[in-house]
Amino acid sequence: MEFSIKPLIPGRNASGCTVVGVYAGRQPSDAATALDRAAKGYLRRLLDRGDMEGRIGSTLLLHDVPGVASARVLLVGLGPRNEFGEKQFTRAVSAAVGALAATGAADAELHLAELAAGRRDIEWRMMQAACAARIAVYRFEQMKSRPAKEAPALRRVVLSIKSQKDARAAARGLSRGLALAHGIGLARDLGNLPGNVCTPSYLADRARELAKHYRMKAQVLERADMAKLGMNTLLSVAAGSSQPPKLIVLEHRAGPKNQKPVVLVGKGVTFDTGGISLKPAPEMDEMKFDMSGAGSVLGTLKAVAEMKLQVNVIGIIPATENMPGGRATKPGDIVTSMSGQTVEILNTDAEGRLILCDALTYAERYDPAAVIDIATLTGACVIALGHVVSGLFANDDALAREVLTAGESAGDRAWHLPLHDEYQEQLHSNFADFANIGGRPAGAVTAACFLSRFTKKYKWAHLDVAGTAWKSGKEKGSTGRPVPLLTQFLIARAGKR
Repeated sequence: MEFSIKPLIPGRNASGCTVVGVYAGRQPSDAATALDRAAKGYLRRLLDRGDMEGRIGSTLLLHDVPGVASARVLLVGLGPRNEFGEKQFTRAVSAAVGALAATGAADAELHLAELAAGRRDIEWRMMQAACAARIAVYRFEQMKSRPAKEAPALRRVVLSIKSQKDARAAARGLSRGLALAHGIGLARDLGNLPGNVCTPSYLADRARELAKHYRMKAQVLERADMAKLGMNTLLSVAAGSSQPPKLIVLEHRAGPKNQKPVVLVGKGVTFDTGGISLKPAPEMDEMKFDMSGAGSVLGTLKAVAEMKLQVNVIGIIPATENMPGGRATKPGDIVTSMSGQTVEILNTDAEGRLILCDALTYAERYDPAAVIDIATLTGACVIALGHVVSGLFANDDALAREVLTAGESAGDRAWHLPLHDEYQEQLHSNFADFANIGGRPAGAVTAACFLSRFTKKYKWAHLDVAGTAWKSGKEKGSTGRPVPLLTQFLIARAGKR
């Protein structure tokens, strides 16, 4: 799908479809009003009949509207005018492109980026519009022998702007929106691939491809390298699998040489059976999504590289399977982490924190400005927050606010949860420095408390995306979150220079 930007007058251009918005209460947007003038009141008469109420995300497709040059007109509901903001904006664009894709229109003009969305400027609106449009037509069919549906006819989309003076900012937003969509698409593709394809070695190969294409630096540590470094908690998770573990490091160095990097650490458990503490069979297939943290790191780096952000970013991905077997780690085993701290593994299904803790220690060598780890870490976070927002923990309040602000701007929200010292007591062990689980109460918090013991030397934030990284049921599949949040965080960091 190709995108372009032009100032257009609704109804005057011969295209496959013209898209305009209608607010709740059958109130036409400015573009819809202009289109109605060209149609000599035709749209107004339809609205007065109640054919379109303006409910957010609703659509009404019209053919051969009199006085309008385009073959079709698509009305998109915007909801109440006084409530129209960032969330409604992206929802309207997604609904519009989804409806367009179901038609035979090969090209279309959208008069939605012109709409005021809170205090957001044209660059933000164009970025979100382009990204939402691309995501609306995303399909994962790589593993099917033939496509389930014919590809949408839609090939070209013109995003209308009010005047040429908006063109430069709009073009910048369009470019960033497409880059973000590409990053989200990569994260979704990796998450949707089955565990027999997306192995630790596969993730390493994709990281190398990204490095080659975008001139980044890639390094992959093998089992022997990790053993030499003392990464025994990571290796304990990999012990039961025949797939070799990998520690993947990807460096985007586009900022000043003296600029400390932001380090992103992504959990890369490419399939999680729970190990000896075996998971129940129902929905175990969804444990292919347990590498979503790793996918989000690669997706974010792809987006950042395409945007050519002048910021230094390091991606670290500890990648492994978690399998039962004769060599698998047993409940009660004690291992020594790279930091030198000993861990009693009471439950082998609490494996994400075991691979992350060694990666977080490894991050120290980069003298980071900040470290953010991303992990589908706990079912407890799903119970606490559902599938709407990601859980956020941090050892620095300013960093936490920065992450929250990025999430709000990107429409990929997080919620700040406590990390009080009193919770650390639940990790007590009689036999090691501490245990890898703290019981059922506050499970997401104690998991974060565990990780915090390895992050004393830098500013750190932890995103628990167990409830937001994928969907179950009829819409089963990766969401690509939190690539939008992480990318916006880095855009803001680049802008502070």
